[in-house]
Amino acid sequence: MKNQEEISVLNDLLHITNDRIEGFGKVEGKVWENYPDVKPEYAKMNSLTKVMKNELIDLITQDGGEAEDTPSVAGALHRTWIDIKNSFTLGNREESTIGNVIFGEKAAIDAYQNAIDSGKLSEKSLPIVSEHLKHIRDSYHQFKGISDYKD
Repeated sequence: MKNQEEISVLNDLLHITNDRIEGFGKVEGKVWENYPDVKPEYAKMNSLTKVMKNELIDLITQDGGEAEDTPSVAGALHRTWIDIKNSFTLGNREESTIGNVIFGEKAAIDAYQNAIDSGKLSEKSLPIVSEHLKHIRDSYHQFKGISDYKD
């Protein structure tokens, strides 16, 4: 039973990680033309998120589970909302997009922290998920720094 609970938690994190990958794809081209000095850091975050995805898939399959390698429904709705909102946004869409990324990263931080706090992760998974949380927090602070700089 414990194994199934862990697989479920890890699959939830995999959905969130896929949401991040999809979200980063939407940001590209909208923001980086105006922030070229941040683009290398963004590329690093995007690449690291793909590594995180593979690590989660490995943990799930090592536990005997099947990886649900799709974005979440909530993430898809959030990205659709961003598209609708941006279609009506007057002025600086880049600032609006950065704000939405910050919102998404904060949600990912909360989900990862909840997974860690749940007690459902094994001694093998806990350090990996904790490291992922550190990377997401770094990403959050990177985007928050861009937003604060613009203000």
